[in-house]
Amino acid sequence: MTTNDAAPPMLRPGAVCDRLLAAMEGSEGRRKKRKRDTTPDAIGLGIKRDLLAAAAAADPPPDEFEGWLLEQCLAAGPLAGATRAMALEILDEWRVALASDGFRDWLEAGAPSDDARPSLEGAPVRR
Repeated sequence: MTTNDAAPPMLRPGAVCDRLLAAMEGSEGRRKKRKRDTTPDAIGLGIKRDLLAAAAAADPPPDEFEGWLLEQCLAAGPLAGATRAMALEILDEWRVALASDGFRDWLEAGAPSDDARPSLEGAPVRR
C-alpha cells in the first residue's frame, strides 16, 4: 500500500518527522515525572529519535517512506525488534498526518504539550 494517495500537497515525510521530533519533548517530560524506572522508555525514545532524525535528513518520497523505514529495520542488526516497533509507530503517525488536518495543525504549531514544560515544584500540573 502506498501512503501518499491522499497526501495533502507538499506533505513530505522529512517535514513530518522533523515536527514529530519536536513533539517528543512532551514524551520526555512525561517520562521524567514517572515514579518507576524509565530506562526502557528512554531506550525506545532514543531509537525513535534517531529514526525521526534520519528520516528528516533523508526525506524519502512519500510513496517510498514505508520501504525506507523497512530498510532502517533491516539495517538495525541486534536492535531490529525495537527499531521495528518504533518504525511502526512512526509509520502510524505519518498516516495520521496524511489523514488528519487537526494533527497536521498541531504539528505545525510546534506540537504544544504541557508535559514539555517544566512544572513548578508543588504546583499542580494541568492535564
